[in-house]
Amino acid sequence: MRVNYKLKRLFIRQPLALNEVIKIEGAQAFYLIHVLRMQEGAEILLFNGQDGEWLAKFIDIKKKFVVLQLIHQERLQTTHSNLIYCFAPLKNARLDYMVQKAVEMGVSILQPVITHHTQVTRINMARMKANVIEASEQCGILSVPECVSAVSLAELLAHWDEVRPLFFCDEAHKPHNPLHLLKKYDMTTSGVLIGPEGGFSEEERNLLKKHPFVIPISLGPRVLRADTAAVAALALLNVTVGDWSIS
Repeated sequence: MRVNYKLKRLFIRQPLALNEVIKIEGAQAFYLIHVLRMQEGAEILLFNGQDGEWLAKFIDIKKKFVVLQLIHQERLQTTHSNLIYCFAPLKNARLDYMVQKAVEMGVSILQPVITHHTQVTRINMARMKANVIEASEQCGILSVPECVSAVSLAELLAHWDEVRPLFFCDEAHKPHNPLHLLKKYDMTTSGVLIGPEGGFSEEERNLLKKHPFVIPISLGPRVLRADTAAVAALALLNVTVGDWSIS
């Protein structure tokens, strides 16, 4: 089924089933009542990442909670991508942007990585998760990507599944069209690594080169900001195996 873009979407954690009555309280209720100004009889789309997408109708609206009834299933649950997005954290506003774009581009896991040149080492995980949920609601996907705790580059590589290719966006790599290279690998389970502003240190670059599952790719002759590089790299992966896949 096609995405219904006319109705607002809301991610909730309750199970969803036909005729189920859902009570929503707290911040989400405030948003529905005071921001969206929903009225009894209005409709909204609900999803929880497991039960697909459901059309729900507001049957009761109070000061601090709302009650909805599920009318019918709009879309069946689909299989989420298996793409791990590894990135060096940025300052708040740019990190918000990068996280939102990564969700829109279809990642399944967001993995912060602390490197030698990382400027931000303390990450507001609650803020990142809120951005992920908001982006998921807005772009029409049925699953919410997972946010995991930050690790060092050495830890990331030490615990990486060696059968999963990790595409390392290397600003020092000779510029070339990476599409032919990407097509040689199983892209259904893969990862992409974006470095910090200032790039990876020589020590980190040597560490990356020691691992056969790490594949360096070029994003072109220009030096890209980290948030721009994220969009470029994820677009490449989508062209190869994702939503824009070409033969």
